[in-house]
Amino acid sequence: MPKTSKAEQQAILARLDKFSRLTDSSIAIPFTNFRIGAEAIIGLIPVVGDLTGLLLSGYVLLEAHRAGASRSIKLRIIANMGIDFLGGLVPVVGDVFDALFKANTRNTRLLRNYLEKQQ
Repeated sequence: MPKTSKAEQQAILARLDKFSRLTDSSIAIPFTNFRIGAEAIIGLIPVVGDLTGLLLSGYVLLEAHRAGASRSIKLRIIANMGIDFLGGLVPVVGDVFDALFKANTRNTRLLRNYLEKQQ
């Protein structure tokens, strides 16, 4: 894959920031400082919701590939996706885990840190 320009990397990170906010922290819990995202809501549907969340998280992996992330970064992203998916499968506790783990935000941060070190 050809090396991406700094502008392309910034555009990828901007898209991932929006995506991560939507999936991990777009909904404020009243009377708290805690936020959840659409993925936590979708995850309430047993198994199907968790599979949907896994597919959504695949977008971060796709963008990391487009940005030219190393194999090790992509493997760490996949590991976070797997942890989020498996943790979400546990009844009730998994729904809380989904809301707390915020895999897409973690993976976006991983990619950002990697790209900043490459510059």
